[in-house]
Amino acid sequence: MSSEPHPCRQKPLAAAIATASGQYGTVSWAQARECGLTRTDVKRLTRRGEWLNPHRGVYVVRALVPEARSLERLRCVALAAQFALGPRACAAGPTAARLWGMQGLERWDGREVHIVVPGRDPSRRPNGIVLRGWDVSPQETTVLGGLRVTTPGRTLCDVLPGLDRETAVCLMDSTLNQGLLGREDIPGLDERMRGRRGCVGVRRWWNLADGRAQSPLETRIRLICQDGGLPPDELQRRFTDRDGRTVAVVDFWWEGLRLIGEADGIGPHSTPRALARDRERQNALQALYPDVRIARFTWADLRRPGYVLALVAGEVRPARL
Repeated sequence: MSSEPHPCRQKPLAAAIATASGQYGTVSWAQARECGLTRTDVKRLTRRGEWLNPHRGVYVVRALVPEARSLERLRCVALAAQFALGPRACAAGPTAARLWGMQGLERWDGREVHIVVPGRDPSRRPNGIVLRGWDVSPQETTVLGGLRVTTPGRTLCDVLPGLDRETAVCLMDSTLNQGLLGREDIPGLDERMRGRRGCVGVRRWWNLADGRAQSPLETRIRLICQDGGLPPDELQRRFTDRDGRTVAVVDFWWEGLRLIGEADGIGPHSTPRALARDRERQNALQALYPDVRIARFTWADLRRPGYVLALVAGEVRPARL
């Protein structure tokens, strides 16, 4: 027996798949029905494994499933959750932070998403959904890439109080760097968080935030140096050649120590091409500025802050590319 759908059903199926392709592979039963599919059609597709059924009345086209643990997969899972929970459902907390591109949280586990539904009992939840009982106003939500999410400010209010200092400052730096919030917004956020557990620490940590940081590694290295009494004098310092052309923009600069710091480091995922490019850039800097030292920091260095401080102070020799 042929596994192809009946010719009269091919057109509705194509329409449903086209709908799903614009929704990260996700389609609701109501949308499938509007495209002309019947319940029998949908049951046949799920039975054959061509469509997945993560929640009641919600389907994901297997051929359109995004790569595991990618941002597109997160969007797919979050949208499926919103279809399941209704039009008031909104991505919140860590899920909203990741959807906004805020850097610094642990990598998404590929399964659970955090959703808030005003008025819904958070103790009852569909599989794979962490329901939050937060009171979120309409003014604190928006639409991002077809998904309902809490605004950047509301997202930080929900996420920051539960984090350690380093992770919190990473999110603060990332939010400022991307222009999702400005310094002028911080007093308002502090006021909105007043009374929440952890809000006092968050208020202090804003003083450590710097929107020039371009990665969580930069933020964490900077905090180590600040804690050790060796804060960098400049971030994203521009170095030029004799004609004023930019040779490099470096992550950290210590004027008195004549030290350039780079927070990209040499890691297991560095490619030969990337290493060659970094080596060429470092050699050009060293040739133009022979009196400076160049130190490179990796994620592994975060486990030994004493080494980072010794490297900045010039007590150990930096690794060569």
